Amino acid sequence: MTQEIPRYSLAGLHHVQLAIPPGAEQLCRDFWGTALGMTELEKPPVLAARGGCWFRGGGLEVHLGVEEDFRPNKKAHPGILVSSLRALAQRLEDHGVSVTWDDDFPGHDRFYAFDKLGNRLEFLEAVQEGRGAGAMPWPGWPAPRRA
Repeated sequence: MTQEIPRYSLAGLHHVQLAIPPGAEQLCRDFWGTALGMTELEKPPVLAARGGCWFRGGGLEVHLGVEEDFRPNKKAHPGILVSSLRALAQRLEDHGVSVTWDDDFPGHDRFYAFDKLGNRLEFLEAVQEGRGAGAMPWPGWPAPRRA
């Protein structure tokens, strides 16, 4: 089987969208703005009329969109690369957010947390034994994109 060479390239993610229930924007501001320290973006007027809110920080953009029949994601989740993972975990705990550490992903320190609406989030930092946080887990591993 011959693989066709695409005439395009995938360049990265513009944003991640998570669902929220109607009227939950303030809970999102408390978590994404206050606890995580991200900046709320002004939505274009035509999209602002739909509710929800957008945040940006550290090269990551998160859109929180209203779903009438909202159910939080307990399994599906974004994996958010972080530098100083332990400092983030402490900040979240200081804001009343529980973190659950998981060491099952080789080459990474990581933990899971849930936003104030019950959506699962993964925060991770690449490490390599003897080389410290931020090192690539093995030769040839792609480096995380920096903003």
